[in-house]
Amino acid sequence: MTEDSLLNHALVRLDEAAAHLSIDPDVIEKLKYARETTKVRLMIRMDDGSRKSFLAWRCRYDDTRGPTKGGIRFHPESTADEVETLAFWMTFKCAVMNLPYGGGKGAVQVDPRKLSKAELERLSRAYIQAFARIIGPDRDIPAPDVYTNSMIMGWMADEYAQIVGQAEPAVITGKPIALGGSLGRGDATARGGFYLVRHLAEDCGLAESARVAVQGFGNAGQHIADLLASDGHRIVAVSDSEGAVVCADGLDVALLLEAKKQGRSVLSTAGQAGHQVLAADQLVAVDCDMLVPAALENMIHEGNAGTVKAKLILELANGPVTPEADKILAGKGVVVFPDILANAGGVTVSYFEWVQNRQGYYWTEEEIHQRLRSIMEREGRAIWTIAGEKQMPMRTAAYVHALSRLAEAIEAHGTQNFFMS
Repeated sequence: MTEDSLLNHALVRLDEAAAHLSIDPDVIEKLKYARETTKVRLMIRMDDGSRKSFLAWRCRYDDTRGPTKGGIRFHPESTADEVETLAFWMTFKCAVMNLPYGGGKGAVQVDPRKLSKAELERLSRAYIQAFARIIGPDRDIPAPDVYTNSMIMGWMADEYAQIVGQAEPAVITGKPIALGGSLGRGDATARGGFYLVRHLAEDCGLAESARVAVQGFGNAGQHIADLLASDGHRIVAVSDSEGAVVCADGLDVALLLEAKKQGRSVLSTAGQAGHQVLAADQLVAVDCDMLVPAALENMIHEGNAGTVKAKLILELANGPVTPEADKILAGKGVVVFPDILANAGGVTVSYFEWVQNRQGYYWTEEEIHQRLRSIMEREGRAIWTIAGEKQMPMRTAAYVHALSRLAEAIEAHGTQNFFMS
């Protein structure tokens, strides 16, 4: 692992939290390394008859608190380091929300936009064929992530059922409703963040009609923009991979959603009065009250953190703010709702899906929303309280909160099992 690896950046958060707790050093040592990471090469038949191979990984970072849980992303720049880091974050995210899970993650190094639907299905099924011995409803439970969706999860669940000879809906979450998916899963990541912001808005001084900029207009970005706009906030800027569109008077969110539904960039809506087009990486500097990073890792870094004008950041992406940027933002008095809390709505509703699959009884969408809101508010309030009492940033407080639970579970296993659990 190189010094500038993504995982080393993430482990800084662990050390910061550990400094505020009296914990056996063996616990910290255990959490610094992934339990197991498996790398394979998937070979699939392309539509033209040729064969092509793709690197793929599955990491089970820590299973002290239960089976590992985490998405599978299809992305051309995925690496083993990225997968292990994401699994580390999932370990802490599940502990923050007090879910009976450890952290896992998977990836295939591929640009799915260059595959036909048939090729995508063959790749998805090949992934499960390769990792069937690793996953399972009591061992490791995948879900969607970047460039994967319910359709892909449906293919994967079907392939697993064929391998084991029976339906096992609880092996994968984020599935289509027809295959045992949960109502409320589609917007769960954004909805969880929305409930958190609404619950703590008064505490952190957010106006009732705040100006919001959303970086990344994919699934989470679209849903958070819609939810916040419906709650009276003004979406003043959004971006996707092609650029950003800004309007101080507020953007037409319905128009933006329709553009993305039709496969167009947000830039296609920029021809209206008062609209301005910026490069995608300029969005972080837009004048707003709340900034929502909903794209990829390290989007707010040492080079641009000083340009941030927002007073509140809601991290719907994983790891969008580097440790160096955190220090700059703290110096500017910016409140950051950290990823392991802010975007935990997705894994929480995935947990609900797993529970429903196992009991064979399904909840209404209203029940899902109520349960999600209750957990987000409970854990958000607890972390806000820790931050206030210990005079520390919300991120450090979230890691302290999670590490306390992880340490308790690790120590409960007994010292003999520290490195075998």
